[in-house]
Amino acid sequence: MAEDKDSKTEDATPKRRREAEEKGQMPHSQEVNNVVSLTAGLIVVIGLGRFFMPDIAGRLQAHIQGFGTMSTGPESLRAMAADLVIDTALIMAVPMTIFVAAALIGNLLQKKVVLTGERLKPDLKKIDPIKGFKQKFGTQALVEFAKTMIKLPVIFGVILLVLYPARGRLQALMDMPIGETLAVLALLITRVLIAVILVMVLIAILDLVYQRWKHSEDLKMSKQEVKDERKQTEGDPEVKRKLAQLRAQRGRERMMAAVPDADVVVTNPTHFAVALRYKHGEMDAPVLVAKGVDQLALRIRSVAEEHGVPVMENPPVARALYASVEVDEEIPPAHYQAVAEVIGYVMRLKAKTARSRRRADAAQPGR
Repeated sequence: MAEDKDSKTEDATPKRRREAEEKGQMPHSQEVNNVVSLTAGLIVVIGLGRFFMPDIAGRLQAHIQGFGTMSTGPESLRAMAADLVIDTALIMAVPMTIFVAAALIGNLLQKKVVLTGERLKPDLKKIDPIKGFKQKFGTQALVEFAKTMIKLPVIFGVILLVLYPARGRLQALMDMPIGETLAVLALLITRVLIAVILVMVLIAILDLVYQRWKHSEDLKMSKQEVKDERKQTEGDPEVKRKLAQLRAQRGRERMMAAVPDADVVVTNPTHFAVALRYKHGEMDAPVLVAKGVDQLALRIRSVAEEHGVPVMENPPVARALYASVEVDEEIPPAHYQAVAEVIGYVMRLKAKTARSRRRADAAQPGR
């Protein structure tokens, strides 16, 4: 198992991270949830103190006074119990709603909502007792236990620091009216919550950094896994290389087949060769139908000579066209003048050759 872990040295690919998200495997810190819940508790205490405390104090006062005057009959006890349950439910409704919302917000702050078939379909592994045992007593459980053993003394110390200066007021609570007692308790609880929240924010930040680091470590891949994934997503490199070679070969064959129809081949003279075709009145500009360097340049020149295509040495034009124009593309305006001189020269050469042939034919007897 350790060897398998040591072999996973590569960072997770985007595909691996996306698959983990679809399975719900995202970094999650319980400490962030704790901070959000404590903040919600602070809001509840402040809200109760300002808006609900008088009503709560009145209800508690009424129940306390009712204990001394109520009848001991079953009907009276049932009525008092019903009133107490209703009052408790009314008092707890708002805080519980806030706490539930806080729990949802704490999770949403850390995780994206991802609903996929992978997450919705039943998974028996989730109820595997052996896996559950490993989760409860494995390395992660030990880490969580260690964090708790460090966190609890720190929080307990912070609470003592806040409450120790107010120990006199705490001792006097029993002698205060119910309304004043609740107000003092709300103030002290508010101070404790603020102090604990500040400490928990620091703990949550450290834990979130750790959880994200651990998540990245858990998703790491071996070199073989990265290679296999690349094959799945991009195809086998060897197959791709052969296909690229085949496409290049077919491209060269099509290109060489176009050389006999060219009007001129411009050379370097041996390192570069470009074949141009131009039909006056049919084309806006000459078109480069073939190009090559070294051996391919020699092939282009050889095919041109075999089919009577004029070959003209002009190194600057040959190099410029090879570098800036692709096969089957028109010559750009920047090269119009140089190419026009080449085409013009070839046209004049063809015209001169044609006149010479006509004169030679006319001079032969019987013609």
